[in-house]
Amino acid sequence: MAKGTNDAQLLIQSLRKAYAATPTTLKIIDLYVVYAVATALIQVAYMAIVGSFPFNSFLSGVLSCVGTAVLAVCLRIQVNKDNKEFKDLPPERAFADFVLCNLVLHLVIMNFLG
Repeated sequence: MAKGTNDAQLLIQSLRKAYAATPTTLKIIDLYVVYAVATALIQVAYMAIVGSFPFNSFLSGVLSCVGTAVLAVCLRIQVNKDNKEFKDLPPERAFADFVLCNLVLHLVIMNFLG
């Protein structure tokens, strides 16, 4: 059992070391993704405890959080300098795409609310 624990500690240390080299902008986007997913999980837990009487509201809230997290992951992929696929895309354009897609997402969600 000690070997398995040692392997897990080595894995965690190597991941921590690799993440320390990540640029600050990507870390901020990662925090935003974690916040959006945590908000969705809190809404699901609240629905499980209290109930889902206005089901459209519950779906809108969760889909808003999940959709925003997905768009933020797409932004992270586009802004990452190590990604060769989007090397010609300036970060300002990627952020403008993120804002525009978020606007469309939330307009659809507001329409779904009724």
